[in-house]
Amino acid sequence: MAIVGIVALCVVLAVLAFLLPRLSRGPERGTQRALGFGSRAGGKAPGPLGRLFSKPFRSSSKAVGRSGSAGRRTRGRLPF
Repeated sequence: MAIVGIVALCVVLAVLAFLLPRLSRGPERGTQRALGFGSRAGGKAPGPLGRLFSKPFRSSSKAVGRSGSAGRRTRGRLPF
């Protein structure tokens, strides 16, 4: 269920970044901040468990950043 939520969030951010590039920065940063909290909390587990628990949050944060930048990059390539 969480995977579906992250995918939906990435799609929404990509569309928002395409339509309103400047206004997409706030939601992107807020999402990355929330995922960063989860990553830091998961990283407090001892040993290899910390890396295991924080990895989903790190990869989700990277996906959110990529989708936002892809929307803005696509918008910048348009001829108008």
